[in-house]
Amino acid sequence: MPLMKLVYEAIDKINRGLIKKPNFIWLECTGCEGNIISFLNADKPDFKYFLNQMVNLKYSNSLMQPDGEKAYENFLETLDTDFILGVEGAITEKDNGFYTLMAYYKGKQVSAAEGVSLAAAKTKKIIAIGTCASFGGISAARPNPTGCMSLSEFLNRKIINVPGCPANPLWVIGTIASLILYGDVDVDAKGRPLMFYRETNHTDCQRRSYFDNNIFAKKLGEHECMFKLGCRGPITKAYCPLGKWNSRMNWPVENNTPCIGCANEYFPDGTEPFVRY
Repeated sequence: MPLMKLVYEAIDKINRGLIKKPNFIWLECTGCEGNIISFLNADKPDFKYFLNQMVNLKYSNSLMQPDGEKAYENFLETLDTDFILGVEGAITEKDNGFYTLMAYYKGKQVSAAEGVSLAAAKTKKIIAIGTCASFGGISAARPNPTGCMSLSEFLNRKIINVPGCPANPLWVIGTIASLILYGDVDVDAKGRPLMFYRETNHTDCQRRSYFDNNIFAKKLGEHECMFKLGCRGPITKAYCPLGKWNSRMNWPVENNTPCIGCANEYFPDGTEPFVRY
């Protein structure tokens, strides 16, 4: 099913009372919080429409109105409902997980790792949002002093991975829409939704014809294929050339920047150097 048809069918069934609008928890763990910032730039549907029509946002470190103990109580209350869990950032348990704290509740510090464990035990619908949550990403890059790991490593179970540094809002919303409609989403061997991670960026790249004809750029700014400048499009499965970024206006290669493989499971250690001559 085309992406937007999927989203609007989910919203339509919610509005007609055929499906109950789910509660949604978004936990921010060890990372830069870039995924929630990226998500705020969603359009068609935009972020406000998503919140009003698709989900009931019950907990978000950055966006919820309550704070302090009241915020954490909202989180705990939601655990006894039907909810979807979204997690961005890698997970660390080192030094009791206190490199990333979620709350200070009744005199006790609550780590993000503890919050993830509590929520994951109560739901089967778990999405790792961004590369750090999906594969460890920058947070788990060498030398990894905080002992970060991916969400699936931490939970030791299969989850839905939506990698990207950050993940495109389309990928997150489409995944949630599929969970609302069908309770699941078709994924590949690495847990990535096939509707967004079936092909590499190289497959649908606008410069693919240059690659096929062995015509390569020699420096940044030239319009030929950037494979010999370090482009990681051929080894990175993502939806960037089709879904694009910034209101679907552009993506790195169109902006004369090689793909750095940020949605790749080996990013960043395995995709460096990002530019080479």
